[in-house]
Amino acid sequence: MTQVLITGGAGFIGSHTADLLIEAGHRVRVLDLLDPQIHGPDADWPGYLNPKVELVRGDVCDPQAVEAALTDVESVFHFAARTGVGQSMYAMRDYASTACVGTTTLLEVLAMRQAQRQGAKLKRLVLSSSRAVYGEGTFRCAACGVVYPPTRKRQDMEAGDFEAHCPSCGKPVEPIATAEDRPLAPISVYGWTKKHQEDYCLQAARAYDLPITALRYFNVYGSRQSLKNPYTGVVSVFYNRLMNHQPISLYERGLPRRDFVHVRDVAQANLLAMATDVEPGTCINIGGGSGDTIAELAQTLADVCGVQADLRDNGEFRVGDVWACYADIERARALLGFVPTMSLRQGMAEFADWARTQDSQDRYQQTVKELESHNLFGRAGAPAAGGRGKAST
Repeated sequence: MTQVLITGGAGFIGSHTADLLIEAGHRVRVLDLLDPQIHGPDADWPGYLNPKVELVRGDVCDPQAVEAALTDVESVFHFAARTGVGQSMYAMRDYASTACVGTTTLLEVLAMRQAQRQGAKLKRLVLSSSRAVYGEGTFRCAACGVVYPPTRKRQDMEAGDFEAHCPSCGKPVEPIATAEDRPLAPISVYGWTKKHQEDYCLQAARAYDLPITALRYFNVYGSRQSLKNPYTGVVSVFYNRLMNHQPISLYERGLPRRDFVHVRDVAQANLLAMATDVEPGTCINIGGGSGDTIAELAQTLADVCGVQADLRDNGEFRVGDVWACYADIERARALLGFVPTMSLRQGMAEFADWARTQDSQDRYQQTVKELESHNLFGRAGAPAAGGRGKAST
């Protein structure tokens, strides 16, 4: 039995991880600020948290709160961070503060405890990182081979050219699986904060011999994902639009590809990472290992919800998004024994069954207005012809 601390543990990834830890016989303590954007204006501990979890309300940026929460702790999951690519582009200070100050505060306390031999010896720190550290995914050019396209230009997208292009010859390229050893080139503030978290952890692992593993989550979804935070992920946004009989705007014609991985698979990967002795500072992709288009996601969600959806191509795009990125999970298989089990349809059905029992808020138009006010939202000159479609029931 291990005493485990989960920072940001009231969120949906943390709570699912806590469930598996308790099932495995561990003791779990959660340190969480209960951010109103995620948990609502009258934020309180969510009812889905396992009653065996020890709850500590506090800020991971507060050294005293972190010191107290680490009492007798042997393993740590560090999930506390703001989440949202679009919002991070204008709420820069908040995102940097939570991710960077919070992570360095945690590492500073852990390093001092290690140096002074205070408390239990740290067995493992698992950092929640993100595929956002890569920026665009990995691609293959028919002429130039494997390439890493730079950030797409706004003027190209306004002209209706959304695809990634070869940085050498300029031709369109095809996405392939993204592995951990490729160059990192974040294109959003959120992505940069996750890279900084990794950098701090790698430095601490080397300097203080802290056993740290960084898991680069791809697009995590599933039950307990906030239905009130419009920046939490496209699955929640689409669900709220569907349930309110509102049209869904498919950015970039619905063609961008993402690797959607169910939260239960992610939670299982977390436990494997805690129990596996890998070289300190190792980074590991956690995804489903395949890329689905945004249009395919919307179609699948509409199908499992049993509703007819109005899917529209309005030529819209969001600055800071990538064209395609999906995970090479061979390192996760080899080092952790991780194998994803939930198909996209199974995962969407699990999410929808849970979401039907929850209160939700369709705040999509609010996010569009906020992005427009910061010049982070755009439209191509003319939508593609026949840009409307209907999802089957």
